[in-house]
Amino acid sequence: MTSQNTSGSAYVLGVGMTQFLKPRRIREYPELGYEAGVKALTDAHITYDDVQTGVACYCYGDTTSGQRIFYQFGMTGIHIYNTSNACATGSTGLHLARTMVKGGLADCVLVIGFEQMRPGSIRSVWDDRPSPLGPSTKMMEDTYGKHDSPRNAQYFGNAGQEFGAKAEDFAEIARVSHEHSQRNPYAQFRTAYSLDQILDSGAIYGPLTKLQCSPTSDGAAAAVIVSQRFLDARPHLKSQAILMAGQTLMTDGPEVYSRSAIDLVGFNMSRQAAKLAMQEAGVEAKDVKVCELHDCFSTNELLLLDSLGFSEPGKAHEMVRRGDITYGGRGPVINPSGGLISKGHPLGATGVAQCAELTWQLRGWANNRLVPGANVALQHNLGLGGAVVVTVYKRADGCTTLAVSDDEIKRVSGLEYNPATEARCITPRDGERVRSRIKRHDYALKETNGKLSARI
Repeated sequence: MTSQNTSGSAYVLGVGMTQFLKPRRIREYPELGYEAGVKALTDAHITYDDVQTGVACYCYGDTTSGQRIFYQFGMTGIHIYNTSNACATGSTGLHLARTMVKGGLADCVLVIGFEQMRPGSIRSVWDDRPSPLGPSTKMMEDTYGKHDSPRNAQYFGNAGQEFGAKAEDFAEIARVSHEHSQRNPYAQFRTAYSLDQILDSGAIYGPLTKLQCSPTSDGAAAAVIVSQRFLDARPHLKSQAILMAGQTLMTDGPEVYSRSAIDLVGFNMSRQAAKLAMQEAGVEAKDVKVCELHDCFSTNELLLLDSLGFSEPGKAHEMVRRGDITYGGRGPVINPSGGLISKGHPLGATGVAQCAELTWQLRGWANNRLVPGANVALQHNLGLGGAVVVTVYKRADGCTTLAVSDDEIKRVSGLEYNPATEARCITPRDGERVRSRIKRHDYALKETNGKLSARI
């Protein structure tokens, strides 16, 4: 690794999450987004009056759904952006926040990713106009035929078949993801499965079975992104601040229409984005010890091990067979959270949730699933159609990560427990600690507070 000048840098100062849930309207997006935001503000030891810009990240919802959430914290008149960029929506919000902070346009940005989805496979609600994926879908169907299975499974199933690994290799990836998720209290699924159980879980398309596919989910995650100046004014928080050392947002190049199924799912844009983000951060793939990547399907994870530079070209399946993607392998440890396959995939929240997991990892707070000695982490978030965001994180204090005890985390965390290993709902009192002191209106929060009180 090379040294880096951190002036004009952006840091993750606070993160928060809700549990990811099956989409059954058990909890709705205003409450989910509020909970995640309260936790992130509390974790950052600030109030909403410190926030200069808000970024709301979601795919399914009306135009100002972000305001519906942010107004609950206060009516401070700040900029609120509503972003949508397919499954890369959450990381697109992080990219927007980092760009504003590094550009001197804001010192403190609150990003909230959330989604309230419908049960079943992902489908468009805009059936009266051309689909953004229309040209890609036509090319896929012209090449591989039309099928009744979910369309996204066809995209990634075709790519997996083109790569040429065995069905057991893809299933092993899912087995690892499900095994990891047992230790993540926020995961939608927390059950370990054998390889045979995954292979026999019901065919979806190509090599993919049900337990190799990410589920639709409801949930939210939030992150507070701050400037060097903001952090310098709070030196006591430096040990918990995580440097966003490198980041790239990219879209497809012309090779996406090469008629290769691998190219069609963004292999090349992921590869280029990873190279640029690591170059900015002054690291190489071998420096990355822990990675949260976009395993919407097990086949995509195999492709990404190659495109992100973790394996030799065309040999990602060998990395899987050696056990290098989990604890005790050569690394990096992939998706200690359980990934999209097992943690869940509420589209707008996914990228921000990846940020939360890596923040807890680098702080040493994820002590029930910690990747030992990790001081560089990489996040990859992909959306078909297309967009990819790759972010490289480092500790702001330059130290190597060591496990921090729950007792110590309780002492320093504003939440008074370890949020990496325990998923609690908030109370109305928790919200009062971080809401605006000068411009709040209880009417905006009335419905959510009623629901929170009922859960106590």
